[in-house]
Amino acid sequence: MNLSEIIRLEGPQFPAKLNSQTRYIMQKLTLTFASLLLLVSIVSCQSNVEKSLPELSPEFTAVLDAHGEWQKWFNAKAESYSMIHEGIMIEENAFINLESRQIRLSTTDFEIGFDGYQTWISPNREAYSGESLKFYHNLYFYFFNIPYVFTDQGVTVEKVEDKLLNGKKYPTFQAKFDANTASTNPKNQYFMLVNPETNRVEYVLYSVPSNDSENPPLSALKYDDYRESNGAFFPRILTGYTIENDSTKILKYQVTIADALLLDEEFDSEIFEKPKEGVYAD
Repeated sequence: MNLSEIIRLEGPQFPAKLNSQTRYIMQKLTLTFASLLLLVSIVSCQSNVEKSLPELSPEFTAVLDAHGEWQKWFNAKAESYSMIHEGIMIEENAFINLESRQIRLSTTDFEIGFDGYQTWISPNREAYSGESLKFYHNLYFYFFNIPYVFTDQGVTVEKVEDKLLNGKKYPTFQAKFDANTASTNPKNQYFMLVNPETNRVEYVLYSVPSNDSENPPLSALKYDDYRESNGAFFPRILTGYTIENDSTKILKYQVTIADALLLDEEFDSEIFEKPKEGVYAD
């Protein structure tokens, strides 16, 4: 029965033998039930309403368009993917609520998460040998989702002077961050080097300040073998290099990513909560 069948202009019909007080109560209950159905319907529709797209430069919009239906990423509620760290052959599965950036990373050795407020690790801090959970928990999420992630509020993308890398000149875009941007450190530097033929990101040059270095040199991240998922294209392989004299030099790491999914519904927030045996840590 649909809503129009529940609410009739003449009101719900009841047996004539009911007294007026009983009929009045039943009418009120029916109208209350109908109002609840209407509210549920409105809330359901609102949850699926697409967000207003951000104001972007035509040049950056063209780059996004070259990566497929980027609006689907922008309007998605959640994302998941699996990642293999080549060389050490560790598989890492990632689950993210895109709006809150809650995240859970699962491997055979540890789980790392961000519950929206704090980073945590399970079973203990010693399970992860890296220096900073706060730095690592969304590192590959951010790299994997460039250029889409640069549509975040507080991020401005500008076309800058072309950069030369490995003897090839690339149209280049720089992402700049407001001080209040929560998704990344405003001091981070990101340059997208775009393939002039496909208009897709081919390299990202980046520097991320740390406790060891406030002004680290730029590193390069190569984006290879784009694959389609839910209408948007993502790199299957990410390879990190040092840079020397405008050339990629030493291979630092490589990851292979598969099974990327964009979802219309958020993951249950409980999966991002710290397990009982876990600990909060930065």
